[in-house]
Amino acid sequence: QVQLVESGGGLVQAGGSLRLSCAASGRTRSTYVMGWFRQAPGKERDFVAAIAWSGGSIDYADSMRGRFTISKDNAKNTVYLQMNSLKPEDTAVYYCAAGRFGKMSRRPYEYDYWGQGTQVTVSS
Repeated sequence: QVQLVESGGGLVQAGGSLRLSCAASGRTRSTYVMGWFRQAPGKERDFVAAIAWSGGSIDYADSMRGRFTISKDNAKNTVYLQMNSLKPEDTAVYYCAAGRFGKMSRRPYEYDYWGQGTQVTVSS
């Protein structure tokens, strides 16, 4: 089992920044892929970004590219999502996820473990 705990969400004005953290514990493996997703009320869970623990391959959703940056600290078993130039439409619950089989994916069902989520609210 892998446990994921997100932190760093909150309320920010449009144009501001937040950094989310996802601390992983348990039976993590270097083959894992870590992803960030978000879900607004009444909407589907959308892909934000992903990074491979080993090798550091990175992928972003097109709408986040250039504003969001995903990174990792292997020593701390922690993945980060730096979010800049935030917009009201970025308001959502942000989830961290881990995929066991090393496949970079934008599909939520290809991730095996999920955190509890952290709320990000961007005011206009």
